[in-house]
Amino acid sequence: MGSAKKIIRNFAVFVVLIFLTLWIILKDQSITEIINVYSNVKMQYVYIGILCMVVYLALEGINIRRTLKALGEKTTIGKCIKYSFIGFFFSSITPAASGGQPMQIYYMHKDKISVANSTLALLINLTSMQITTISLAIFSLIINYKFMNRVLIIFFIIGITLNASALLLLLISILSKRLSRALIKFAIKIMKFFRIKNRFSKEKKILKELKLYQESAKYVKTNRKLIIKIFVTTIIQFSIYYSIAYWTYRALGFNGSNIFELTTMQSVLFATVSGIPSPGAVGVSEGAFIEIFRNIYPINMIKSATLIHRGINFYLFVLISGIIVIVNDIKSRKIED
Repeated sequence: MGSAKKIIRNFAVFVVLIFLTLWIILKDQSITEIINVYSNVKMQYVYIGILCMVVYLALEGINIRRTLKALGEKTTIGKCIKYSFIGFFFSSITPAASGGQPMQIYYMHKDKISVANSTLALLINLTSMQITTISLAIFSLIINYKFMNRVLIIFFIIGITLNASALLLLLISILSKRLSRALIKFAIKIMKFFRIKNRFSKEKKILKELKLYQESAKYVKTNRKLIIKIFVTTIIQFSIYYSIAYWTYRALGFNGSNIFELTTMQSVLFATVSGIPSPGAVGVSEGAFIEIFRNIYPINMIKSATLIHRGINFYLFVLISGIIVIVNDIKSRKIED
């Protein structure tokens, strides 16, 4: 009951932030102007952007399955893509995306996947994401420095610092036996939070899995081929995700800037806002998009571009992933009954 209340509270804050952001963006625009802009949107590019998001989440699922399979867990691509959508939803509605990985571990546990192995798989995936985010952002900043003002530079430094700190913690988590023990105990707290049946016997089992986690971590660290595959997939995954900025640009009828330029600019934007402790970085992402892309779009089009871009790569998929969570929970209850 307490967990449901917390999720509802987080979702309520999230919804309020969305409405506040929409009001700020649209308050100075007339209804006629908004209708005129959106009636001329080239939907084929919007569909490409939506497809990019599907591929982005699917590639995360592929990486999760790749690691779980290497660790001896039996699962399917479909289930791992489901975990990806679940992670996206709970990351979106919790501050600093703090709810994504714990909820993925919880749902994997319900599907009979070892907590030790699910924890390690997510840590490796998140480490790959952090390295990719930081590397692409620094490279992209050098190319797009002219589009950054002093405030954006400050936020970029903060974002990179937060991401680098998270990366350091992730690396220690994988390499350190002491911290891995703490992470397993954290998973036990998640079980207590959700009041799982036969919790004490399961806690005992999870503690035994600590040894499995450490053995698995050792195996993964020496499996260079697996690590390379994960990193290559993550680079492709984020390149596709960042390209949504370009498809938004084309959807509004522009073609003056190329896909490389807009993709790298989005890379800078993502690194700038990803560490902000706001659910889904709502409000901050929209504001940063307006600032970074202000020289790409005409002044009367930048707000429309912001809403289309965020609609494709965030709002729509919060809705879709939320539906997936609800459907999955209904199916799980039917099976338990």
